[in-house]
Amino acid sequence: MCSRMLGCFVRMIDDRRGVAAIEFVFIVPLMLVMFFGTVELSTGVAVNRKVTLVARTLSDLTSQATNVSDADLKNVFAASYGILTPYSATPAVATISEIFVNGSKVAKVQWSKKATVSQSGNTVTATLTNSGHTQGDTVTIPSQLAVPNTYLIWSEVSYLYKPAIGYVVSSAGVTLADTTFTRPRQSTCVLYGTQSLCPTY
Repeated sequence: MCSRMLGCFVRMIDDRRGVAAIEFVFIVPLMLVMFFGTVELSTGVAVNRKVTLVARTLSDLTSQATNVSDADLKNVFAASYGILTPYSATPAVATISEIFVNGSKVAKVQWSKKATVSQSGNTVTATLTNSGHTQGDTVTIPSQLAVPNTYLIWSEVSYLYKPAIGYVVSSAGVTLADTTFTRPRQSTCVLYGTQSLCPTY
């Protein structure tokens, strides 16, 4: 009796037929987390790169003008937001401002506009609103750019990236943001609206 029980026990210990299935059950969740994590991370990196490009384009296009109207800025915002394709542009919010650095190297806002976006298919429409910066506000800029009596075009872009699967990245989303400073290309400053002289508030 004992020998038969011992033989059964030994055979059970030596039996490896279910090992692969058990190991597979343990490793599948880890593999899925790694797979979806890689997908979400790569998508997030791609969107973040596009946010940087939007900030650069917004600043660059504005700096090439000598004066801008609301209609001009709407077109600039819409063109810049288009860079986000194939990702939705709706979560993006951008601000474009002109800064004057006075003789004391203090940077102050001269004009500023913010734009939200609506999207229908590949058509992007920008809606202008007042930004959080008002005329005369003092702002902080990189010390290398604080050249007395000069102007800067300053773009700010933020994007609420929400992952398709919230188990790996927060389902509430992650805010991606970037800023760019560009000097006016064609003139001393970029006039806004009815301005005829470069403002120095």
